[in-house]
Amino acid sequence: MSNPEYIPDDARAKRNVIVLVLAQALLGAQMPMIFTIGGLAGQSLASNVCFATLPISMIVLGSMIAATPVSAIMQKHGRRAGFFLGAAGGAIGGVIGAIGLYYASFPIFLLGSFFTGFYMSAQGFYRFAAADTASEAFRPKAISYVMAGGLAAALIGPQLVKVTADAMVVPFLGTYLAVIVVNLVGSLLFTFIDIPRPPVPSQDAPKGRSRRELITTPAIAVAVICAMVSYALMNLVMTSTPLAVVGCGFDKGNAADVVSMHVLAMYVPSFFTGHLIAKFGVEKIVAAGLVILAGAGAVALQGVELENFFVALVLLGVGWNFGFIGATTMLAGSHAPHERGRMQGLNDLIVFGGVTVASMASGGLMNCSGGTAQAGWTAVNLAMAPFLVLAGGALIWLAFRPKGQAA
Repeated sequence: MSNPEYIPDDARAKRNVIVLVLAQALLGAQMPMIFTIGGLAGQSLASNVCFATLPISMIVLGSMIAATPVSAIMQKHGRRAGFFLGAAGGAIGGVIGAIGLYYASFPIFLLGSFFTGFYMSAQGFYRFAAADTASEAFRPKAISYVMAGGLAAALIGPQLVKVTADAMVVPFLGTYLAVIVVNLVGSLLFTFIDIPRPPVPSQDAPKGRSRRELITTPAIAVAVICAMVSYALMNLVMTSTPLAVVGCGFDKGNAADVVSMHVLAMYVPSFFTGHLIAKFGVEKIVAAGLVILAGAGAVALQGVELENFFVALVLLGVGWNFGFIGATTMLAGSHAPHERGRMQGLNDLIVFGGVTVASMASGGLMNCSGGTAQAGWTAVNLAMAPFLVLAGGALIWLAFRPKGQAA
């Protein structure tokens, strides 16, 4: 990798961070929008309420399937091409979703959700793009700052839902039309991104480790497990939250407020997560994230008052932030630049594979594991326990390995 453009350049990295923060704020607003209404819209369209959260599952499935090809496109053509592709997927998903709502067609609505997953996949690479030209010292801060852009998305998205959800005769149609506009306008930001294309490797350039060798490297394996568990459990609970809030007697506005506070909690800590990682070490921050996720489940199991929903979802957001940003930082420091496309695509394939399973399970647990919304909500939160044990055990295993072997 002799390309001089790949020498760490924090001035360039900081300019890219600004663009990526704005993209996270504007384009990222569509995710809390869709996650707030996806289950409710699915519940109105599906013939069986057990499939209410299937639209969310299709988004995550689309993201999982798109992860490897999007990563390969970025490796070959640069980050900008992949980010434009993601915004196009989001716009197409909005168009098809709006058509599905207009004709009250659940299959068409699901197809739109699948294309929305292409955007979600591309958004997942914002955090890696932030680290591309950053020095080792600035890398965790760059990742953290870009994730902090979701703070604005947390404010913009749910408020747009309140304005647009009932703006038209067909419920939620206005929200999907707003999603189209968000993607078309937000994609213009990527004209300002300044990340060099990866150089074409020469014949004698290092080939890097195979996917199998990468995923069996202890530090990488643990990073992927912790990222998957953090993201999957956050999605498991968040997907069911609007259904639980409304099912327990509150209204759609309350559900939007709870989701808004949750997304704020996901991203507000990003202003200092990178500093905490630099001070205490990445493993300790990931472990703290897992403990906080467990605390979210414990609060949710105490009752279904509105205060319980708010506190549980705030803890869920903070736990996700520590666990996911920590795991991303761990992964970014565990592979070489020429292994980037291979490893990052594999990571997101596994992570979003776990999230897909979690989102599919969420609707079934919420609507079909008891006769009441409270019983379903209890089942959702109890399901967190074995996966927290898995991730915690993996961290402990890594901690007790000799440092040379862990790397």
